[in-house]
Amino acid sequence: MTRHEDKEAAVRRMLDTPHPPVPADLAVRAAASGARRARLERAARRLLWGLFVVAAVAFAVWASAARPWEVPPAETTPPLEGW
Repeated sequence: MTRHEDKEAAVRRMLDTPHPPVPADLAVRAAASGARRARLERAARRLLWGLFVVAAVAFAVWASAARPWEVPPAETTPPLEGW
């Protein structure tokens, strides 16, 4: 037997055994868990977007006040030459 046939035979033996009992409310619990997870993900996504918007507004306010694109004024005057 090849390795693939050994694996296939093992899987077939596992599938031939009786299946374990499944709780009756498994689908209800899974649906509730999925809904809870979806709500948490939606809340996290909204929180992250809110933080992004706040950061963008804070950056815009800082940039309008600090004007980092302008060249700062010279601290000293240039040397006077050619008199």
